[in-house]
Amino acid sequence: MGKNVVLNKESKKQKNNSPKGEKTIKVKLVKSFYGKGDEQIGTVRALGLKRINDVREHKDTPVIRGMIFKVKHLVEVLED
Repeated sequence: MGKNVVLNKESKKQKNNSPKGEKTIKVKLVKSFYGKGDEQIGTVRALGLKRINDVREHKDTPVIRGMIFKVKHLVEVLED
């Protein structure tokens, strides 16, 4: 009585639906977040940064800008 669910192969892959002209930001962790508050540690982790000199690329949105502002003393922004 079970139904077989067929997943589209593309649904498993991450799609890049961003328009060609969309701006991105590279964020680099330049200072350790050891000993910082839980909120700052969570923000750094949410940006995808795990260790010093990690670099992640994000879409330039107000949400990401706000996260960067919260931990601006720990990260460096490299705009493309």
